Amino acid sequence: MNDAAVCSTAPSSAALQLTGLIKRFGATTAVDDVTLTVPSGSFYGMVGPNGAGKTTTLSMATGLLRPDSGTALVHGVDVWSDPLAAKRLIGNLADGVDLFDRLTGEQLITYTGMLFSLDRAVIAERTRDLLQLLDLEQSAGSLVADYSAGMTKKIALACALIHSPRVVVLDEPFESVDPVSAANIRDILEGFVHSGGTVVVSSHSMDLVQRMCDHVAIVAGGHVLVAGTVDEVRGGATLEDRFLELVGGRRFSEGPEWLRRS
Repeated sequence: MNDAAVCSTAPSSAALQLTGLIKRFGATTAVDDVTLTVPSGSFYGMVGPNGAGKTTTLSMATGLLRPDSGTALVHGVDVWSDPLAAKRLIGNLADGVDLFDRLTGEQLITYTGMLFSLDRAVIAERTRDLLQLLDLEQSAGSLVADYSAGMTKKIALACALIHSPRVVVLDEPFESVDPVSAANIRDILEGFVHSGGTVVVSSHSMDLVQRMCDHVAIVAGGHVLVAGTVDEVRGGATLEDRFLELVGGRRFSEGPEWLRRS
């Protein structure tokens, strides 16, 4: 059986359908013919080593980076031929994208809601809810530029959720976030999925993905090595062991002698 084709979900039931995505930067091919189906209503994890192409793939899938070839559909809407309609369906927390950090947290969420043409009363209600859910009420009036890394991640998540998207795409959402906030964020995302939404999350934490996600794709070298349900992919092993088996590169060494204490 071809590992990369483990998931047999039909494209018609896909929240996100990526087909033949390719992206090159000069002589380097960052993403090489990635095809992936994310089922509607799933909690989908994407894992891979540094430089695997995860962020580039998600950037093409959400309209931040134009692919050299291939297509990305969100609930059947082409991200690149109809970007406005597609982006209304997507809540995106992208890694490394600058925020308007001279606004306060409350202003930034409000501004994002206005970009989606939401009614002002709706924006105000949702902003209050998101600030409370993400434990940002005390810092709502502070400039985002003064936020810690974890608070910045949380305010970016609030902006991704303000317009009530159908698909939420999160690149390393738990990086720099404290354990209590991370648990609260997981609860919010799980509730979103249980209500029919779809979450796609990239993470380096295998344990987190195994506990949180129902589907997973392992990506390396710009390719999807395997994709399917978490149980299908790990095949009776832990997800971390399966990942190391497929990706390789682990060194069974205690390190140099001078680093070891006798």
